[in-house]
Amino acid sequence: MLGRRVIVEAFLRWIETAKTGDRARAANALGRAYLQSEMSTDERAAAEMAMTFLLDDPSPRVRLALAEAIAWSPDAPRSLILSLAEDQPEVACHAVTCSPLLSDADLVDLAARGNGATRMLIAARAHVTRPVSAALAEVGDEEELLCLLENDGAVISSLSLKRIAERLGDCCDIRNLLLDRSDLPADARQLLAEHVSNALVGLPLAQAVIGLQRLQRISREATEAAIVSIAGDIAPREIPDLVQHLRLNGRLTPSFLMHALCAGKVDFFAGAIVDLTACSEHRVRSILATGRMHAVRALYESAGLPRDISVIFVEATMLWRDAARKAPASVLGNVCSRLLEKFRHHDAHGAIGELLDMVEKLHVNEQRQSARVYAALAAA
Repeated sequence: MLGRRVIVEAFLRWIETAKTGDRARAANALGRAYLQSEMSTDERAAAEMAMTFLLDDPSPRVRLALAEAIAWSPDAPRSLILSLAEDQPEVACHAVTCSPLLSDADLVDLAARGNGATRMLIAARAHVTRPVSAALAEVGDEEELLCLLENDGAVISSLSLKRIAERLGDCCDIRNLLLDRSDLPADARQLLAEHVSNALVGLPLAQAVIGLQRLQRISREATEAAIVSIAGDIAPREIPDLVQHLRLNGRLTPSFLMHALCAGKVDFFAGAIVDLTACSEHRVRSILATGRMHAVRALYESAGLPRDISVIFVEATMLWRDAARKAPASVLGNVCSRLLEKFRHHDAHGAIGELLDMVEKLHVNEQRQSARVYAALAAA
């Protein structure tokens, strides 16, 4: 014990008068010796005490030299690594980005208490676990989350991806990185579609040229079309989460449901009816596929559709069944055209008028798409 105290006291006396460069070299040498040299128990304890004293050195060069020497090693004193990780960024960078001694709990705590520079360092680690990514998703700013999303070593859960979409989906760079991911959940894609629409509505030039009211309508219709497209491409296991998300955000409107039905997104449409009625999936699918008109109408009214609107949904369901049997490749065009013909002279007002207007727009868009395909084939 006396020998250890003498060593530390001699080192401390030297530190008081040594120049910054000399102290930095000594700190680095001491750290490397601690990790790489054979020391007795007393010598190791003395070296650790001396390194702990260096944490209070007024020069960041000295603390940086110490961090460079020990931050990478699993054999470094954990107490020193924790202190270095909370130092100023140029010192902390080695401990935060490299040290294997920092646990998930340590990194989550650093993300919550640290500044943007600290969170950036955490996001840049070679391996970022789900809990740490979740913490960054909650508190990280744009630059930090860009770093996280660009890090191939970061494991990010679906919930965290959705949280990033909620918080910063209006940032173009983040939105693009999210959309490039194959593991992005459908509800997050829907949120990003809304961000794009909101960005369009917020453009002063677009408002001046198109008019705010018309721009809002175009934005709403484009968002709805994007969601229907997303709904048709997702895996069955994702449907319940997307449906619940849309219901909680008031998106499961009659117009939206009709759009999904006419477009033949049957799995999603059935999932929406299951959510709205609390019936079993098997029963809903059975009624939609083979149920008589009265059973189908009762199902839709139990989902909250008014009686006058449920009539149109029943007819659309029967037309979908027929079109799917005869020409599955052109369900949308067949259902829309025949539905419009059926209700052409219907007293269309309020929600019914809005529903039929949407069907007519779908029909027009389908006709234009068919014309483009025909022209392309004719020109080939």
